[in-house]
Amino acid sequence: MTRRELLGAAGGYVAQARPGGAPFHWAICNETFAGSSFREGCRLAREAGFAGLEIAPFTLSEDPAALSRDQRRAVREAMAAEKIAYVGLHAFLSAPKGLHLTGPDAAVRARSWEYFRQMLDLAADLGAGAVMVLGSGRQRAAVEGVSVAEATARLREGLAALAAQAEARRVEVLLEPLAAHLCNVVTSLEEAVAMVREINSPYVQTIFDTHNAVNEKLPHAELVKKYHRHIRHVHVNEIDGRRPGAGDYDFRPVLQALQDLGYRRWVSVEVFDFTPGGERIARESFQHLSRLAAGLR
Repeated sequence: MTRRELLGAAGGYVAQARPGGAPFHWAICNETFAGSSFREGCRLAREAGFAGLEIAPFTLSEDPAALSRDQRRAVREAMAAEKIAYVGLHAFLSAPKGLHLTGPDAAVRARSWEYFRQMLDLAADLGAGAVMVLGSGRQRAAVEGVSVAEATARLREGLAALAAQAEARRVEVLLEPLAAHLCNVVTSLEEAVAMVREINSPYVQTIFDTHNAVNEKLPHAELVKKYHRHIRHVHVNEIDGRRPGAGDYDFRPVLQALQDLGYRRWVSVEVFDFTPGGERIARESFQHLSRLAAGLR
């Protein structure tokens, strides 16, 4: 393995160059390959054309924070062996069950934030340059007995409290705005950026996700331009959660905006409809996005 490949496997960015323009760094979420082993998923992602892998920890274990040192090393070695870069984690509060960051039970909140800290350590242990995408609508939403304002304040306070650990471990925690039908706490990029600015840490930032931008008022390319200083990751999928190209979402304006802004971080495919099968989803997503990128100005 060359030094360039080794850096990529350790979490560095691997360029997918396109003629006449800046590279995009394409990644895909590993749960796309449900039913395959972790290493097989790495191989399928790479063979489809992707340079990076974003990991949903529940695919590794029912209690991901309990993964041993040897198990963490095995994950790193699988990515290195298949020559695919590590991107980071998402859906990292989906397992174990019973976690909630903003609910009425103080003991549950404390346990959930402690688990968040343990997952931050996992994110760092799996490779350098990791991001943690905080979607987790079920684990952060305002529930009965808690107002949206109270839940939002608890989310802000919790993120601010772990910012120092995120900086120490060099892991970027990214607050993801979620569509209003999925969550009632932080439902727009404007709200996410406002919270990020209040926390004021370079290691607590945000993400743009095409699927979750369904309720945004601005055109998505304009949204990216307006808030790009705080966008550290991009998810691409159809509004209905299918793979890019399976619907009628026009990704070109967003990709053009990213290119114009000099965005050099990951653009990651995250789908919610796995019906076509992981190998096909990966191959057709990469082909669709590559064709669009090749036609940009």
